[in-house]
Amino acid sequence: MATSLSDRACIVGIGETAYCRAPGSGKTQLGIQLEASLAALADAGLSPRQLDGVMPFPNLGSAEELAANLGIASLRFATTVHMGGAAPVASLQVAAAAVVSGVADYVLLPAGWNGYSGRRARETVAMDVSSLPGGAIARDYYMPYGLTAPPQWYALIARRHMHEFGTQPEQLGAIAIAMRKHAQLNPGAVMKDKPLTMEAYLASPMITAPYRLFDCCLETDGAAAVVVTTKERARDLRRRPVSILGVAAAQPYPADEITNRKDLFETGLTIAAPRAFAMAGITPADVDFAEIYDCFTFEVLQQIEETGFCGRGEGGAFVEGGTIELGGALPVNTHGGLLSEAHVLGMSHVTEAVRQLRGDGGERQVADAELGVVTGWGDFGDGSIAILRRA
Repeated sequence: MATSLSDRACIVGIGETAYCRAPGSGKTQLGIQLEASLAALADAGLSPRQLDGVMPFPNLGSAEELAANLGIASLRFATTVHMGGAAPVASLQVAAAAVVSGVADYVLLPAGWNGYSGRRARETVAMDVSSLPGGAIARDYYMPYGLTAPPQWYALIARRHMHEFGTQPEQLGAIAIAMRKHAQLNPGAVMKDKPLTMEAYLASPMITAPYRLFDCCLETDGAAAVVVTTKERARDLRRRPVSILGVAAAQPYPADEITNRKDLFETGLTIAAPRAFAMAGITPADVDFAEIYDCFTFEVLQQIEETGFCGRGEGGAFVEGGTIELGGALPVNTHGGLLSEAHVLGMSHVTEAVRQLRGDGGERQVADAELGVVTGWGDFGDGSIAILRRA
């Protein structure tokens, strides 16, 4: 018999560390993940011993060390979703399935790293190709042509989009500026008190065309975590739960290679989004805000299109005129996102969505927010999406 996860599991606790660049967190990557995890448990009103499920972020820790350090005596469920930055949102799907099926009661999803003071992302890829699905393909076929890092790989798609649809640099700039505006309302954002103008955006150094400096996400230290349980258990916990109304994840074909795709713009989100909206029983027009994985500005535009907020090729016009800013038709990344708050591998997009649906957004609160979307983007275009509702 077919079953649905819709509205049967909830996010009941969120936790974050401070986000920083220099001088760095001063803690180990395990240490900052534990700090965020304990904050999420306290937020939910749970003790570590009540946890029986853990989903570590790929390559950033193990269930065994998390369980040992948190004092989880009866770990019944542990797994990792290997989808890079799409993993936190994709993990919501797995966690929901685990608690709804009874495999676990409370599942912890932590993510965090010393992305500034530790080994940087570009160094990780260059030194260990196995750290990234498709890393061997990048080593053998991209790097010999000078494409050595993610901004260069993703720039291939962005440049093609600009060629086919006339997308302009100022439209990518509108995304960077919107994220920076939202960060001015977020006391925890690394780029608070550092506003951005279009003139400054256009004058910033070119990293790899079409990506300028301000098209690229931050490298920061920090961690975030959430706790998932069933709707029934959520009613007895400390904070107002946020229901997982629809959730899905998918990969493009071929998953680990860009240049041989029949459709260069089809990502995992293209496949996952219709499934998630069908599960939730709503359409993109019903959504009050979106937290979109913003590794680079164009990836925001592309996900807006592939999620169905507008048609393919229409994203450039969509992001202009304040549409994606607070007060616009679809506020995007109300916390500042990876571009202006911090890079926590996508988990802070989930915590921000929960904060908005609880009505705890402070100066950046979206008025009367009831439905929010969170997306994830990983590796070479893996996609994930969760549709969350105020319970």
